[in-house]
Amino acid sequence: MRRLIRRHVLWACTFSLALAQQARPPAQELTSPRPGTLVPPVRPFQLPARTGVETQMEITLDHALAMALANNKDIESSRIDQLESEYTLTAAQGAYDPTLNVNSYWEQQITPVASALGGSSTGSLLSKTWLADPGITQPLPWYGGAFKADLSSADVSSNNTFLSLNPQYETSLNFSYTQPLWRNLMYDSNRHQIDVAKKNRSLTDEQFRQRVMTITQQAEQGYWELAYAYNNLQVQLEAVRIGIQQDESNRRQEEQGLLAPIDVVAAQTQLANFEVGAYTAQSLLTAAENSLKELILPDRSDTLWSTALIPVTPADVRPPLTPLADAIAEAMANRPEIAQVRINGEINEKDVRYYRDQTKPQVNLTAQYSRAGLSGAILPPGPNPFTSAFGPLTSQINELSTLAGLPPLSVIAFGGGAISPVLVGNYGHSLSGIWAGDFPTTEVQLSISLPIRNRTAESNLGKSLAETRRIRNQREQTEQNIQSDVRTGMENVQMAQLRLQAAQVARESAEEQYQSEQRQFRAGTSTLFLVQQRQATMITARSQERRSEADMSEAIATFQLVTGTILAERHINISNKQ
Repeated sequence: MRRLIRRHVLWACTFSLALAQQARPPAQELTSPRPGTLVPPVRPFQLPARTGVETQMEITLDHALAMALANNKDIESSRIDQLESEYTLTAAQGAYDPTLNVNSYWEQQITPVASALGGSSTGSLLSKTWLADPGITQPLPWYGGAFKADLSSADVSSNNTFLSLNPQYETSLNFSYTQPLWRNLMYDSNRHQIDVAKKNRSLTDEQFRQRVMTITQQAEQGYWELAYAYNNLQVQLEAVRIGIQQDESNRRQEEQGLLAPIDVVAAQTQLANFEVGAYTAQSLLTAAENSLKELILPDRSDTLWSTALIPVTPADVRPPLTPLADAIAEAMANRPEIAQVRINGEINEKDVRYYRDQTKPQVNLTAQYSRAGLSGAILPPGPNPFTSAFGPLTSQINELSTLAGLPPLSVIAFGGGAISPVLVGNYGHSLSGIWAGDFPTTEVQLSISLPIRNRTAESNLGKSLAETRRIRNQREQTEQNIQSDVRTGMENVQMAQLRLQAAQVARESAEEQYQSEQRQFRAGTSTLFLVQQRQATMITARSQERRSEADMSEAIATFQLVTGTILAERHINISNKQ
């Protein structure tokens, strides 16, 4: 039966050739292509060099991921966010740094005096003062208290006639402690800022982890796209090779008179289509490679921009075997979005606590204790400004007393012996008076501030409570989105696996059909049209299988991303990232 069919086909072909020869001038023969015939010239095929590519380098998936984590700009920005959060926390903790204050000045003051009681007989009073007052202020992290201490030292000199010590060394050591008793007792602004900064640091850590996961998945997807592009280019080049072989075979048969010139044209058309596929595949390869380089290279001056990256890691086509319920539970435990919503809720709790505390009355207890010191040089005795007007009278009385044999009156002097020895000395003596505690002062003060309405604090508290409801809704929405992502990711993995299996079967069947069709064509029981159709189907099936392999690997990476396990699966540890 097969021989009969072959005989009929050969007869039909011979009959067609005869009709064609009758329709053409006798000088033209179909077996030798000449100008004006349907047989096109042989077209050489050469795939051009890729733009800007000079060398090549094999690259594994792990190497690509390591380069992405080390060089990607988005990850570097997240690292900067982490660093800034550390600085923000340190700045908040700086609220408890002690502050050293130094107040120092020199003053000379001349004051007009219009009375003898002003201490000057020249009409002006001169006073010079040197003062230094170093002190330290320390807010305390316990119960909102604040401590302050300072040592004041002054060197005062004057021409005031009432002074017994001139110059005088005035010193004082002062301590004060302010303790809130209601508002800011259990939670104040400084502690609130520190708590929020700590939570924001944790939030940036989770954001960094999310960014690393996303970049890892994008780099892995880019790697598999590059692998597919290389594989697809090989498929298209193989198609061109098959097309060239078919074209050469057809030309030989046409020269032998076994095929019509139109069959050579058909083979050339098929070859041209395969060439278009090869050129397109190379363009897609360059685009996929550049996309991966954008993710893994540090800048545009890197030498790898001129290097062809050849992926060598086999495609991952092993689907995860995690049940849906376990995958959802795993995603809820690992996804950074859940942790971020939780941290935002904790920050909101701190805000509610702080603003609720601010609605309370302000009651502060302040305790102050100081020690004073004073010393100076004793002035020589001089006339008492209050008794100097009685000098002539006193002299006359003393003269009469002498004549009468009575003792004279003593001169009333101002200054001198009336000063206690405790006050006589230099600056060091004044400081020793502070140490001895000769002149202490103790004070306890209670201050109460009752806001009439306090609408600011109440409004801030109301906003925080409203934000609590918003965060609760966000958490529910995030959990729902994650569940949807996991379900979709698992479905995509299953469908990718089935598509890969189907593509493998389709490729094997297409190859068998093509081989069978070739055998039939050589035996004369088939046509060139069917052979070319089987060729195109086989090339498409091969390309589709490569596409399905890449889709399977990318679906697995996406599933690992939505379940939050991609870093663990790729053995990426970011616990020490800064």
